[in-house]
Amino acid sequence: MGVLGEVLITLGVVALLYVAWQLWIGDLIYSVERSDQAHSLSEQWQAEYDAAQSASPDPSSTDASDDGTDDSSSDVIPVLPQAGDGEIFATMYIPRFGSDYAVPMAGGVTKPVTLDPIGIGHYMGTAMPGEEGNVALAAHRTTFGKPFNQIANLHVGDAIVIETPDGWYTYRFRTLEYVTPSSVDVLLPVPQVSGATADGSFLTMTSCSPMYSLAERIVAYSVFESFTPRADGAPASLTEGVS
Repeated sequence: MGVLGEVLITLGVVALLYVAWQLWIGDLIYSVERSDQAHSLSEQWQAEYDAAQSASPDPSSTDASDDGTDDSSSDVIPVLPQAGDGEIFATMYIPRFGSDYAVPMAGGVTKPVTLDPIGIGHYMGTAMPGEEGNVALAAHRTTFGKPFNQIANLHVGDAIVIETPDGWYTYRFRTLEYVTPSSVDVLLPVPQVSGATADGSFLTMTSCSPMYSLAERIVAYSVFESFTPRADGAPASLTEGVS
């Protein structure tokens, strides 16, 4: 009986350590790793941009053949091609979640390929950042760094900023909704409006609800506000409310 008791106590301690790892220690480590990776990506994109600018010819030395027309291409919002499964293409910043919040985004929403090892997944076939339609995303609320843990704390008007090699896309949060896991219409070009043609760009963030349960999905809807090209530097929305 004494040996059995010791074995049970040992198993209990191991179970508690596992829970502690899953809910606190592991999350902290994953969160720091994701943030470091995201900031490294940002630095890499900036370095690549700076190198490209340095290699470009001086505009003042080009042939003076300007016909006086305005080049409207600068007003075009760049849109990346669809990312492959597990392919990192962007980083998300949400000032409401803290100044250190930065999470990589990749194609696909499966746990083993994207959500667990990378962070935020993009539903393939939905719009890409800046594109008309619905940029639909998914991430954990608990475990593996829990990127969408604070999704229920968003306030109307909060900035949600997505950085790519081209620059920064700013969306503004509008509303939360709770739906069943089968409510895939939240991923439509116009969320929950079947057959509608999108006349704007939306952002839909999905995660499990309530905490530690798969019973429902929490959905955060945002609308596109602006694109800031890398040449203009980081947008003010990136540091709103960050002390």
